[in-house]
Amino acid sequence: MSESAAASSRQDTPRLGEFLLPDGFRRPRPLDVLREGRVVLEAGRYAMSSLDERRRRRATSSSARGVPRTDEPVILVPGFMAGDLTLHAMSRSLRRRGFRTYRAHIHANVGCTRTAADELEARIESIAIKRGSRVHVVGHSLGGMLARGLAVRRPDLISGIVTMGSPMLAPGAHHLLLTASVDLLCRLSSAGVPGLMAADCVAGDCARESFHESREPLPADVSFTAIYSRRDGIVDWRACIDPGAHAVEVTASHTGMALDPRVIEVVTDALQLPAYAGRPGLRSVLEVDSGESA
Repeated sequence: MSESAAASSRQDTPRLGEFLLPDGFRRPRPLDVLREGRVVLEAGRYAMSSLDERRRRRATSSSARGVPRTDEPVILVPGFMAGDLTLHAMSRSLRRRGFRTYRAHIHANVGCTRTAADELEARIESIAIKRGSRVHVVGHSLGGMLARGLAVRRPDLISGIVTMGSPMLAPGAHHLLLTASVDLLCRLSSAGVPGLMAADCVAGDCARESFHESREPLPADVSFTAIYSRRDGIVDWRACIDPGAHAVEVTASHTGMALDPRVIEVVTDALQLPAYAGRPGLRSVLEVDSGESA
């Protein structure tokens, strides 16, 4: 590659905005991604838990018996480069517990974050109008950051949010593999491929506006639970603990938070919290990893 071509290539590669990686946070180490191999065990744990739950329901001869019913809708928002399908297992579990769940209508979360937030806002508004109720938002990773910003923007639509592995305090504190994926999307966008994240989304005004919106304080009547794991191999777990949230620690991989039944139990608890100041209520640390399948 010639020197001029190399220089052009470097200019085409977006640099992450420094404001997205504040002092005190760091990217996970390269080998930390190996922790994500736990997702296989977490998927097996979900399968066993789901089977056990179906057996218990058959034993009661009534799927409604003992299930708390709620009319308040719940929308599930997937993470970066993921789609609604990644939260299907959680959605099914929540429905068995009596919650009315909705998809975000995101096939792959790879576009501009501001555009994604606007489209998600419209989706939440349509659900709120249909159900005549404010909506709970459960977001995984980037989905949680979108939820955090929208809860500031539209508290009239959102009664509470639950974030899972969402690095709200430092969106740039993510593994180098994610950086490579972002770089690829930005390159494709600059080459003319529509609907993808662009350089402005990681270093420009788009990124800055999204970040600042997600750092505004939440209204007192919006509940907020932030779930994090020290075994997260994708983002710095410390960046997931918003000071305005009730933080709950779990033992799970970043990817596995979307289906681990122990995390689903925490989400279930969070969705039943009353929405008022103080963000009260959950156990501070989930007792997990006892060596037994849930």
